Amino acid sequence: MTTTETRAGVLPAMAEVPAAELRVAVLGVGIMGADHVARLHSRVSGARVVAVSDAAADRAEQIAATVPGCRVIPDPLTAIADPGVDAVVVASPGRFHQEQVLACIAAGKPVLCEKPLTMDADSSLAVVRAEDAFAARTGRRLVQVGFMRRFDPEYAQLRALIAAGELGEPLLVHCAHRNATVPPHFTSEMMISDSVVHEADVARFLLDEDIAAVTVLRPRASRHAVPGQSDPLLVLLETTSGRLIDVECFVSTGVGYEVRTEVVGEDGSAMIGLDLGLVRHAAGGSGAARATGIAPDFRQRFGRAYDIELQRWSDAARRGGIDGPGVWDGYAASAVCAAGVTALRSGRRTETRLVQR
Repeated sequence: MTTTETRAGVLPAMAEVPAAELRVAVLGVGIMGADHVARLHSRVSGARVVAVSDAAADRAEQIAATVPGCRVIPDPLTAIADPGVDAVVVASPGRFHQEQVLACIAAGKPVLCEKPLTMDADSSLAVVRAEDAFAARTGRRLVQVGFMRRFDPEYAQLRALIAAGELGEPLLVHCAHRNATVPPHFTSEMMISDSVVHEADVARFLLDEDIAAVTVLRPRASRHAVPGQSDPLLVLLETTSGRLIDVECFVSTGVGYEVRTEVVGEDGSAMIGLDLGLVRHAAGGSGAARATGIAPDFRQRFGRAYDIELQRWSDAARRGGIDGPGVWDGYAASAVCAAGVTALRSGRRTETRLVQR
């Protein structure tokens, strides 16, 4: 990703786009969808939210009221087909993604689908094949998957450093993915499919190769873990060329949202996601150091990445295509997570089943 500057407020340089305003429908306006509506309305140029759809009618009405002229369309498939909608953001629960993304492809409308692309590898592969068929007819790609870390300036810098050979051949990647808390229904399997999925995509993005196998270890559980669940987890990803990525996934730290990535190469190492405050991070309490400089949640940590992602998607959608991770990236991540869940349950190394095009 090429940027003119990396400070807040300066977006990547893009080719000139048509002047027409992109009319966007947002499906699902929970935490993520509502954030996308606000960002499209106030921070992304060339796009306008014209419709929202959500199973919770009151919530949909509340969000629509924040954008002048925005309509509520209760049925998401009706929203996709609406002639006043040019493009779609899918932020609905994952179980609805396949149907909604396939409807976007059938309608020929660009779509940004939040992860996961679908709930399992087989249905993700079905979406890949549907878009491949559309691309064969039209020469266009429509589906972009919401792996926002690819748009984060630090990750872009790290990828450029690797590509330039400044670290030599990368050998190891160390990752930490920590949340302060998660809801009571958040299972160990969801730690793989909702959290580690980002590291699976980041590894492919940085190293430019697929994940061949997954091993999951269960350390002693934190007393703050969701009852009956293993938290933290240690996940080991193996690439096709033999590189290793270890991921510490800890979703009940009580501290904040911490995401760090270190690449160790033959000739040096580089780390991103370091905090500017204390080295020691601890939850608040009597006699405990209170951590500073740690983002409270993902929206603050990756706010800049979301700005860039939505602007680039909007610009590309106005041209009829995408500018970011596509259906194959979504499918590859689903395949890694499927292997990860199997490895979690079995306690054994599990190879990734990735069906080639």
